[in-house]
Amino acid sequence: MSRQKDDFYPTPDTAIRPLLNREAFLGEVWEPACGDGAISKVLQEHGYKTISTDLNDWGYGESRRDFLMEVVAPTHNIVTNPPYKLAQEFIQHAIDLEVYKHCWLLRLSFLEGVKRFNELFAKNQPSRIYVFSKRVTMWRGDEEPRGTGTTCYAWFVWEGRSFSTEVDWI
Repeated sequence: MSRQKDDFYPTPDTAIRPLLNREAFLGEVWEPACGDGAISKVLQEHGYKTISTDLNDWGYGESRRDFLMEVVAPTHNIVTNPPYKLAQEFIQHAIDLEVYKHCWLLRLSFLEGVKRFNELFAKNQPSRIYVFSKRVTMWRGDEEPRGTGTTCYAWFVWEGRSFSTEVDWI
C-alpha cells in the first residue's frame, strides 16, 4: 500500500490523552503538523490554548506554514505527530528554534540507526520516552479505521537539555 500524500495520518485521541496524563505545559502549545486538528482539539479540551499550523490544508488551522522554514517559535511548547520521513528534521529544527518542551509521536523504531544517533541522540537526548503498551492504530487520512495496529509507537519528549532518558510505558 502506498504512503498517504505528505504522511497525513490523523492521530487518534487514544494516542494523545495518555501523554496529557503525564505531561503538563506552561503557556500555549504549537501543533506545527496539525492536519485535521486531532491533537489540537484534545489539547484544547484539556485547557491548552493552541497554535495550529500545517504545510497543507487539511481543513484545520493555518495552512501553508512550513514548520521547517519557521525562524521564530511562537511558543515554547510543541506537541505533534510529524511526517515520519521528516521527523528528525522537525526535532532538530525545534531544538534549533530553542523550543523548551517538544513532544513527538513516533514509531519506536525511531530510536534505531547509527546516523540518527550521531546526528541527534548523541547531542540531544530526549528527556522521556513513553512507549505504548497497547499498539496505536494509525490510518491514512482517506481510510476508515479498522482492525488493530502492527507498529509500536511512543511519545518522545524533549524538555530543556537532557543528558539521560527516562523510559516508561503508557
